[in-house]
Amino acid sequence: MHFGPHLGGLELRKSGGGSVRLRGTFPYGKLATLSDGGRNGGRPKKEQFAPRAFAYNVEREDVDILFLSGHRYDKPLASRKAGTLDLEDTDDALIMNATITPDVQETTWARDFLKAYRAGLVMGLSPGFRLPPQRTVPNAEKVEDEDPALGNALIRTIMAALLYELSAVTKAAYEDAQIEERSWQVTPASARTVSRFAHTYRWRV
Repeated sequence: MHFGPHLGGLELRKSGGGSVRLRGTFPYGKLATLSDGGRNGGRPKKEQFAPRAFAYNVEREDVDILFLSGHRYDKPLASRKAGTLDLEDTDDALIMNATITPDVQETTWARDFLKAYRAGLVMGLSPGFRLPPQRTVPNAEKVEDEDPALGNALIRTIMAALLYELSAVTKAAYEDAQIEERSWQVTPASARTVSRFAHTYRWRV
């Protein structure tokens, strides 16, 4: 499972019946810096999601997508299957509306999350996703050089991803150790006309 960088935001909204409603926005087309290159002078690494990158699972209402605390499946806050999570996909952002019911609020993890949120400690939204199999979606991602006028970073663009959950987080999900274990190779121009995202040019987990 991959976790998206901390780009989104959460907003708490009051609701009747004792429920708590949260609105979250995860923007498309916004670059997030995952690494500045480190002490050894490596190239910076940035990531962005193309518009409607999550469309496949979002449009399939039979796929249960969850709202979690900290990417923990043992800490669910809402879900589409339970009727407490609605998703709206636009060209600009994936918009989430989650309802934390009174029963869920009685769990220890929901209480902890709401306390942390109200204290301003948990304000971000991060997607948990997988890339589709290359045989079905060969162009699910691309890695390119940054415009030299802007810098020398490698930029990864997620074109299509299978969304399984959205999580309330305090910071970016990608940690330095994870980033260093991934392969960042620019797709040669000669390969883009055939298979732009051949296996050797994909990030590896």
